[in-house]
Amino acid sequence: MKNNKKGLLKKHFIPYFKKHKAVLVLDLFCALLTTGCEIVLPMIIREITSVATTDISKLTWTLIVRLAAVYGVLKLIDMAAGYYMTYIGHGMGVKIEKDMREDMFSHLLTVPFSYFDKTKVGQLMSRITTDLFDIAEFSHHCPEEFFIAGIKIVASFSILASINFTLTLATFITIPLIFFGSIYFRRKMRAAFKERRVIAGDVNAQTETSLLGIRVVKSFANEELEREKFNKESTALSAVQRDSYKYMARLNSVTRLFDGMMYVIMIILGGSFLIKGRITAADMTAYLLYIGMLIAAIKRIVEFTEQFEKGMTGIERFAEILEAPSEEGYGEGEALAEVKGDVEFDDVSFSYAKEKGDVLANISLKVKAGENIAVVGPSGSGKTTLCSLVSRFYEPQQGRILLDGRDIRELSLSELRNAIGVVQQDVYLFSGSILENILYGKKSGTREDAVEAAKQAGVHDFIMSLPEGYDTYVGERGVMLSGGQKQRISIARVFVKNPPILILDEATSALDNESELYIKNSLARLSKGRTTFTIAHRLSTVRNASRIIVLTEKGIEQQGTHEELMAVEGVYKRLYENSEA
Repeated sequence: MKNNKKGLLKKHFIPYFKKHKAVLVLDLFCALLTTGCEIVLPMIIREITSVATTDISKLTWTLIVRLAAVYGVLKLIDMAAGYYMTYIGHGMGVKIEKDMREDMFSHLLTVPFSYFDKTKVGQLMSRITTDLFDIAEFSHHCPEEFFIAGIKIVASFSILASINFTLTLATFITIPLIFFGSIYFRRKMRAAFKERRVIAGDVNAQTETSLLGIRVVKSFANEELEREKFNKESTALSAVQRDSYKYMARLNSVTRLFDGMMYVIMIILGGSFLIKGRITAADMTAYLLYIGMLIAAIKRIVEFTEQFEKGMTGIERFAEILEAPSEEGYGEGEALAEVKGDVEFDDVSFSYAKEKGDVLANISLKVKAGENIAVVGPSGSGKTTLCSLVSRFYEPQQGRILLDGRDIRELSLSELRNAIGVVQQDVYLFSGSILENILYGKKSGTREDAVEAAKQAGVHDFIMSLPEGYDTYVGERGVMLSGGQKQRISIARVFVKNPPILILDEATSALDNESELYIKNSLARLSKGRTTFTIAHRLSTVRNASRIIVLTEKGIEQQGTHEELMAVEGVYKRLYENSEA
């Protein structure tokens, strides 16, 4: 675990300090100055006490003012150094948090779809916010706290050992016991904190699911059910929080026990040495002050243990995301010249999980540039999966997919996806304006491009009827628009993109008849001259496809035009007749 911890810090945390080395060094220097001020005070008190107990006549105002002036100057330095540590030091933590947050989000954009299939979005949001905040606090306080504690222990031991080595050794022997005693509870705390983060992510995920589906919740009057599910996660979070605080309380109790032992040793042995004249009252006063300073430092370290464990847990969870593999070939591959749109599946097999068997098995299919292919079949036959492989959202376990004769795994992933436009049944609009959502399809697009695309999609007149036109806010996930309106805006988004290959995934299945008619006309214009894959359950919508592929669990069972397939008994004819019944 220790080696893993070191490796984790070295790989995923320490590199973020490189940009801020100067700030860190200055921060630690300021920590040295503030600590120096604390260390000097007992020496000043010892000097005054020594003079007062040996020859009170030598305790003059000159001496007192001189010592007070020295301490006053030190406190001014302490004030300036403390300001820097609090403001600039925390600023360094904020910058490190920002760098880590941006790296985490950037990496999440590169991981494959399969990662999101298995990971709750609420968990990821928890890592991006709560975890990284704790890492920011850890990054600032961790070097400071251990540096300050180290200085205090070493300096105090050196000073006190020069006064009386035996007494110093006897009192300091409890310090290792404190740290050894804390190791056990720190491990328990880390496990509890990690579990707490996981459950907190589940709470976030449950909250997100319930609130995003609030219309469904209310329509089924299931508020109580959602409340019960949320309360269950909330109760689990409270339980693990109590565990973490239980271990923290035990750690705090161990610390209190040993610092009490330190004082007991000091009283007994120190009192004995005073009786025997082996130390003076001034030395005893200095001892008490340094022991008090040491105990305060140790308590601060113990209190910081919670923040330390939170930070280490956050770093572990940060590393888990950073070490998730990116999509193969992300940011690499051959550049694409002009794409014609020839697509070929060469003996392709794919499964989401080995134990569940193949979703697609030994698929071979050639699609010519500009051809309009309809993919139909029973639910679960792999229609959407087939088209997802073209975009490399998933990778086949066997075979290859060719674009214009080149294996798509050898092509630039971003350029491949820029050549493909997707219109889905479940339209996702981003929170923002209609204009922003349309131009999402083309980063360099202009308002004129958006207007032309909207006209092609048949949604321009509707947009202009709105009070703010193209600047109308669509709401979270486009909630302020109807299904048909959102669908036409998503089609306009693809018109702006102007890709040579088009995938229409159940694009009209959830619409009313009037909206479906508008959308069909828009899609007909969009499909013209492009290689098009149309996935459909309503077989009446694909009658005019140049070729219909009938996909079943056996693979491609039939293919041909609507007329050719209706002329023979088979899966297509049965599906078509059932859909028309």
